[in-house]
Amino acid sequence: MKDQFLTKKILNWYDLNKRSLPWRKNVLSAKKQYFTLVSEFMLQQTQVATVIPYFKRFIKEIPNLNSLAKTSDKKLLKLWEGLGYYSRVKNLKKTAQILKKNFQGKLPNNFEDLISLPGIGNYTANAILAIAFNKPYIPLDGNVERVLKRYLFLKENKEISKEYLSKKKSILGSSIRSSDYAQALMELGALICKPINPLCSKCPISNKCKSFKKREFNFIKNRKKNLDKYFILSVYKKDKKYLLVKNTKFKFLKNLGIFPMQELMKPKKFKKTLNFKMSNMNMNIKIEYPKDIREASSFYSYWVDQKKIRNSMLPTFTKKVFKYLESH
Repeated sequence: MKDQFLTKKILNWYDLNKRSLPWRKNVLSAKKQYFTLVSEFMLQQTQVATVIPYFKRFIKEIPNLNSLAKTSDKKLLKLWEGLGYYSRVKNLKKTAQILKKNFQGKLPNNFEDLISLPGIGNYTANAILAIAFNKPYIPLDGNVERVLKRYLFLKENKEISKEYLSKKKSILGSSIRSSDYAQALMELGALICKPINPLCSKCPISNKCKSFKKREFNFIKNRKKNLDKYFILSVYKKDKKYLLVKNTKFKFLKNLGIFPMQELMKPKKFKKTLNFKMSNMNMNIKIEYPKDIREASSFYSYWVDQKKIRNSMLPTFTKKVFKYLESH
């Protein structure tokens, strides 16, 4: 159905129920583009509630694209510390530098140029075009996908693939208020069309929703299989200082400070000390306290005072290991 039923109902609901989010402030065009860029990078694989305080602090310290392009990596990583997926902030800075060099310090308003920038994929490009430039694009995040699947009652594997959903999203229609409409669809999925126990009585389009009519809301979800991995983590301590290394060998937490680690391939007997979940990886970690420092000492190693670890520019993973060491 491509009439205006959907858009009017959803926009009316949004106007009355939208959350007050810091990147939704009524600001001038250049600032709106910057707010959208930063928030969309932060929101990749991270929930809104988690992002809000990080966004506020980031914008206060780095108020525009020009300052972002010049900010040191150390400061950026410190501002991002705890959000995870640190490649995002590195790509954000690279994007700012490219925009400054090749686009007069402005976000391009076309898909081809946006998709060429570091850290910007199909979804983020669609979101920026819709939200920052009011163009008739519908970004398919998890919330919008869920609304679409339930509205059309899509159940089969082929029906819930990214490619199929992208073709079917035209059913959601469009509006001259493209920026608001894209955000309204996201908001509808986040606040009403929840994964479990959707609030159908408050939904503006439930009377046309096929899942609501059938009273069936669950569908097949393609889940990434959690990968069990095993690591030996070595703790070296000297004069109240711990040895850390710049991570150059693992794909996770690339180039960040971690305790020396080595991966084991499916050990038969493994008595883990700690367990961490990172993305779709289930990390089983055994802590050892070797004596010979030469095993870990290298060009990439350095010592950190235990009193300064909490306030150091280190990933949450490393700080959690340190917290365990403190309590044991």
